[in-house]
Order: sequence, then C-alpha cells, then structure tokens
Amino acid sequence: MVKKVQIYSTSSCHYCKLAKEFFNIHHIAYEDYNVGLDAIRRQEMVDKSDQMGVPVIVITDEEGEESVIVGFDKATISGFLGL
Repeated sequence: MVKKVQIYSTSSCHYCKLAKEFFNIHHIAYEDYNVGLDAIRRQEMVDKSDQMGVPVIVITDEEGEESVIVGFDKATISGFLGL
C-alpha cells in the first residue's frame, strides 16, 4: 500500500517539525515543500487547502485520490496511512 505524502511547511513551524518526526519514526517517505521560501508551492498549498496555515499534508492513494489534512492531526494521518 504505497501512498505519496507531501507536506507544505515552514522552517519555524513547530507542528511541521512534529509531523516530519512522525513520518520519520514510521519510515514514511515524504516530499517537503517550504512555503516560506517557495511562492509557487505556497500558492499550490492555498489552492489545495483554501488557507495559509501550515502544515498542510496531502496524502495521495494508489488511485490518485488526494486527502488534504490541515495541521498535525496524528490520528487522521495514521488512518490515511494505515498505521
């Protein structure tokens, strides 16, 4: 069950760091986009989530269906990743 995980984050965001630590502990590969430095990724994040808050986590399943999670919600993330 391979899923693609993306996180839109900033360098100073505590919850972003917690989310990345969670992924690392569970050996979940992810793409990290620093929206504080990348205006194109920032707009992409806003388009997906309708807001500017971070982290925004996008989990894409095998069929290409995206689930957008705003904030570090461990239970929801675990559910989507089957942990």
